[in-house]
Amino acid sequence: MSDLILYLGNKNYSSWSFRPWIALEAAGIAFTDHVIPFDFAAGNPEFLKISPTGRVPVLHHGAVRVWESLAIIEYVAELFPEAGLWPEDRAARAEARSISMEMLSGFQALRNACPMNIRRKPGAIDLPSGVMADVARIEAIWKQALSNSGGPFLFGAFSAADAMYAPVVNRLEAYCLTTDETVLAYIARVKANPAWQKWEAASRAEPWIVPEDEV
Repeated sequence: MSDLILYLGNKNYSSWSFRPWIALEAAGIAFTDHVIPFDFAAGNPEFLKISPTGRVPVLHHGAVRVWESLAIIEYVAELFPEAGLWPEDRAARAEARSISMEMLSGFQALRNACPMNIRRKPGAIDLPSGVMADVARIEAIWKQALSNSGGPFLFGAFSAADAMYAPVVNRLEAYCLTTDETVLAYIARVKANPAWQKWEAASRAEPWIVPEDEV
């Protein structure tokens, strides 16, 4: 058993859990995951036993506790520099961190209107103001990064930046939010990644339904 333990919420819905999980899995880093489902109206009281914020994801590494998705990715990148979680080139690494922080702090309209739902059958919904502006910005970020790197992922090899945007891959497809060929091709490549497919299979096998995330 690995000495890295990553505590997660429901794999079908928990976008913040998905980010560090797919980063570590795609990089080939050994870890154990433990799902604690959102089966209470205000989360799950079990979260308080393993996370100082009462939220997931949280990484346990011996006595160390690391919470928040991007902080977990950064911590593991320091533990395993050879895993290539960030681009080697300094300028590319700065850009990757910048767009990852933008994901962390932005796109609230998209997040609120279109929850991650791996099991959702694709279909359009009525969208509130701001969602398509968020989509346009994400499309621009992806297309610029892919143009600069040549692909197949945002900075060439699959990186922390791709992991930070992985839940958006589901959102754009599940709610039919893009018709851009470059963006659709990138979505297909991410979904073909074995790490994505492993998460998707686990998501589809979960028994839990969270009504507020079933738009």
